[in-house]
Amino acid sequence: MKKIKILIPVFNDWQSLSKLLNNIDKVINDIDYQISIIIVDDASTFLRHIELENISNINSIKILSMKENKGHARCIAAGLKYIFEKEEFDYVIPMDGDGEDRPEEIKEFIKSVENIPEQTVVGERIKRSEAFIFKFCYFFHKMITLVFTGHSIKYGNFTCLTKSTVKKLINEKSTWNSFSGSLTKVEKNKISIPSIRGERYFGPSKMSFRNLLKHSLSIISVFRKTVLIRSALFIIIYILMIKSNASIITALPLVLLLIMIYSISSLALRENMDEFNKCLSNISNIEELK
Repeated sequence: MKKIKILIPVFNDWQSLSKLLNNIDKVINDIDYQISIIIVDDASTFLRHIELENISNINSIKILSMKENKGHARCIAAGLKYIFEKEEFDYVIPMDGDGEDRPEEIKEFIKSVENIPEQTVVGERIKRSEAFIFKFCYFFHKMITLVFTGHSIKYGNFTCLTKSTVKKLINEKSTWNSFSGSLTKVEKNKISIPSIRGERYFGPSKMSFRNLLKHSLSIISVFRKTVLIRSALFIIIYILMIKSNASIITALPLVLLLIMIYSISSLALRENMDEFNKCLSNISNIEELK
């Protein structure tokens, strides 16, 4: 029987995680795979309280408790490294713990890998449940990523990774900074399936405009060589266009572009392969809930 590890990073949102685990157990009742859960607790400050109902279909549940808070992307990276080095598996499905990645779609991932077992599958987001302002900002994020990198990245963490893809990711330093950017970089041949973004089970979204901007620039930083080339071409062409009409206003796009390049360069410094290689030392405890 093939083995699937579902990787879930969490920070304080134990109520949502409880509901997610119970929902996963319900939807996989007729799946002929061994499904196990790996939870990465990003040094939560809230008391852990997980309410499990009669879990019968999930094979096992482990919680990796981190000593220091490292952030969402690095929790996924650490979880992938742990699974690759410590667990037996055929596929890994990273997903958010708040309900926005819908458990019902796990079956769709499995159907896809059954048809083409050697290819990684990504959930291409075709519909979101957030307010209009967030949807607009998210559209802007996708457009600026496409313009500066040449890649249209329409998926997030919710994917189904083959073992070979996981190996590539844990040997790629940009995984320590951006999961979706790194996956786009290392895996050219992927299958896309439609994915509808669900609503959070409890509480407001943690994805503020500031966090979305940082998320976008982190993805772009993975392709910084392409960004620098495109930016240089833009600067040359733009200067030639405005040289006879230069002013503070016409110089503003250049200033904004230089700020963006600086921000991308700063975020790229987070790609620390030495820290990535040692990330499992940040695990303080491993607890088996089932």
